[in-house]
Amino acid sequence: MDSATKDEMQPSLPPGSSCPGPEWPEQERAEQLARGAALKWASGIFYRPEQLARLGQYRSREVQRTCSLEARIKSVVQSYLEGVKTGVWQLAQAFEAVQGAREALGQARALLQGMAMATQTLKPLREQVAQHKQLQVLSQLLPRLWAVPAAVAHTRTLIDAQQLLEAYVCLRELEQLQEETWAPLGGLELPVFEGLGPLAEALGQAVEAAAGAAGQLAREDPALLVAAVRVAEVDAEYTTSLELAPRDWRQRCLQALQEGLERTHFGTPLLPEPGALAGWLEALRVALPAELAIAEALVAPCCPPHYKVVQLWAHTLHSGLRRCLQQLLEGPALAAADAFALLHWALHVYLGPEMMGSLELGPEADVSQLEPLLTLENIEQLEATFVTQIQANVAQWLQRALDGEVAEWNREQEPDTDSSGFYHSPMPAIVLQILEENIRVTSLVSESLQQRVHSMALSELGAFLRSFSDALIRFSRDHARGEAMAPHYVPYLLATLNHQSALSSSVSVLQPDGVASGALAPVETALDELQRRICRLVLEVLLAELQPLFAALPSRRWLSKSELLDDVCERTERFCQDFSRVRNPAAQGRLVCRGADERTQAAERLQHDAAQLRELFLGLGLEESVRCAPVLLALRDLLNLRDPMLLGLEVAGLRQKFPDVSEDHISALLDLRGDVSREQRLAALSSLQAGPQPSPSAGRRALFSLVPAPTPALSSCLPSGPCA
Repeated sequence: MDSATKDEMQPSLPPGSSCPGPEWPEQERAEQLARGAALKWASGIFYRPEQLARLGQYRSREVQRTCSLEARIKSVVQSYLEGVKTGVWQLAQAFEAVQGAREALGQARALLQGMAMATQTLKPLREQVAQHKQLQVLSQLLPRLWAVPAAVAHTRTLIDAQQLLEAYVCLRELEQLQEETWAPLGGLELPVFEGLGPLAEALGQAVEAAAGAAGQLAREDPALLVAAVRVAEVDAEYTTSLELAPRDWRQRCLQALQEGLERTHFGTPLLPEPGALAGWLEALRVALPAELAIAEALVAPCCPPHYKVVQLWAHTLHSGLRRCLQQLLEGPALAAADAFALLHWALHVYLGPEMMGSLELGPEADVSQLEPLLTLENIEQLEATFVTQIQANVAQWLQRALDGEVAEWNREQEPDTDSSGFYHSPMPAIVLQILEENIRVTSLVSESLQQRVHSMALSELGAFLRSFSDALIRFSRDHARGEAMAPHYVPYLLATLNHQSALSSSVSVLQPDGVASGALAPVETALDELQRRICRLVLEVLLAELQPLFAALPSRRWLSKSELLDDVCERTERFCQDFSRVRNPAAQGRLVCRGADERTQAAERLQHDAAQLRELFLGLGLEESVRCAPVLLALRDLLNLRDPMLLGLEVAGLRQKFPDVSEDHISALLDLRGDVSREQRLAALSSLQAGPQPSPSAGRRALFSLVPAPTPALSSCLPSGPCA
């Protein structure tokens, strides 16, 4: 295209018009700066006169420069105007193209609207085509669809016959047929398949029922259990395009295993009745290990390894038993026997080698992760219940024993005696046996329960002694007033001294290992007070009998004759004849140290007496006696010995120093210590004979043979325990 043709196609500008440039806001300022710069340049060039001669040259040069600039400006403006003309022409062409496209779009819209109307007329035809396809599918599947009701009935028959695998195969075939018809029919549910949902639920319930009776089936019909587990496992991997709720038979199977196991052993109707808890726990002791053995030997081979049957059995039995015991404790308070049985069973039997601690129970059971069967709150509740009820029982038993003893004080016969002729009654042995057995039996449960019962026993023994003392006061008051004259008042008072002596000598059986020695101090104090009260009552009787005789003193009769004093002595002697039936500790009042402090005090007293006697002999100018201070110091060492196990050595050393010491002397010294058991006593006495015989010494004189040994007191002890 030449320039002339191009000029004709481009729009022309009106003659005489110019294309003004854009208005520059700083044009005027720029022009002023240019003029100022020119003036400055001119003033600098033409400042000296000799340069004015060259003015023409400067002018011609500036004219040329100005012409060159104007030519360049014209060229730039001409180029700019050509670009503008080209742009205007292109805009015109684009406008024409847009107009054409707009008209084409309008025509296309009209065509589409016509096609939509034509589509509406084809809708019935499309529906008929879809129906034709559905009818075609149904016609192909019609023989199989006709057989669906019979297949459903057959599947239900298989379920009723517990043929679970065959029933599941039939169910899968029916569901496959349902899936084949569902997609072609566009999700249309045929009425013939309405029974598949209840059928699948019936099969699921059959699987649950078989899993719930897993223990019984593993023994009687393991094939049924295996079939139920296989159905649950296969169905877990089954996927379908049908919009069905997930069956999750595997989880239902595991849950049924747990629920069936708990229902068998810990169902609500099987909770023990009051008083039958011990038998129920004994039955569990036998049943739970047997159940775990069945799980390991029979149930586990019927299930996949990931079921962890042994662990599932152990944890299910434990959780069921734990929940059952919680329900039991939330109910009415247990009896003392039931509370004791539950504590002993839960803390010792359940975790013992016969049950969860059995070596035959493999690591698969994972019993180390089991929670405690009883919480600390449960143990506290059971211990408090046991102590409260046993305290009431003990108080009742002790009161009965006291009432029986008091009832005998007004008998026409004298108190009963034992084979040695001492007044005797079974009451002290009964009292201590009641308390000791309750303390001893609680050691089978826990140390905390034993400490509680020990404190309770000492408290009840103290209350019993106070009641005993009050009964003596009433007995004495009634006798003094003549309201109830006891035929044998003094003998029964003396018999109570033997009761007190028996209680004092055997109260140590109530002291379990690990309990502070000072725990018995209140009881011992109460026993001492009881002894003083009995002695005071006996002396009051003697004083009342001698008071009329002493009222005549002094008198002429007393001055002239000795009959009055003889009468006093005769009555006193006759009154004291019954004292021979009182055991020696009460009759003699020998000291028995109550603890290490009293033994230390006695040893210090012996050392002080030895020093005092030594000073006495030296002050009299006599030679220190070999039979005085050394024997006292030897006795001090025997009393001050800390370890009773070393008594044999100390006794042997005493025999070397004093050959005439006898077993009766040693027994009396051991009684004085108050902390020697029967075994330690026998060991010490045997060392007296087994040790080397002392060498004869001409200067050694007899000492212990000159001192009469006190008669050993007959110890009172429980029938079930060794005598101290």
